[in-house]
Amino acid sequence: MNMIKIGILGIVGVLIGIQFKSHRQEYSLYIGFAVCIVIFSYGVQCMESVLETVFEMKNLLGEGASYIGVLIKIIGITYICEFCASICKEAGFAAIAGQIEIAGKLSVLVSGMPILVALIETMQGFLQ
Repeated sequence: MNMIKIGILGIVGVLIGIQFKSHRQEYSLYIGFAVCIVIFSYGVQCMESVLETVFEMKNLLGEGASYIGVLIKIIGITYICEFCASICKEAGFAAIAGQIEIAGKLSVLVSGMPILVALIETMQGFLQ
């Protein structure tokens, strides 16, 4: 039911933005930003229940619990980069959006390195 509300909010925001686009283009941009922020804040609220479940899994994993923290960090990086890049694209700054996406990909790569190193060490242990 909440997804229907979000969809309706998005469509209404687009329709209102279209009305302002021909006369006051900056208002259209502000409306788009406001709708994006409202929808993003709803997504952050939904993440609370997901994080509770993840922390429960973290308690069950024991030694592998450190990887859950890295996973949460990577998910956060991707959501924030996607959100910021979409806003930049909407405003007509595709080059900045591209740079945000590249920086996000590099951040994910750097954040995931400990997992990659642990995987390689585990594979070496099996080969010896």
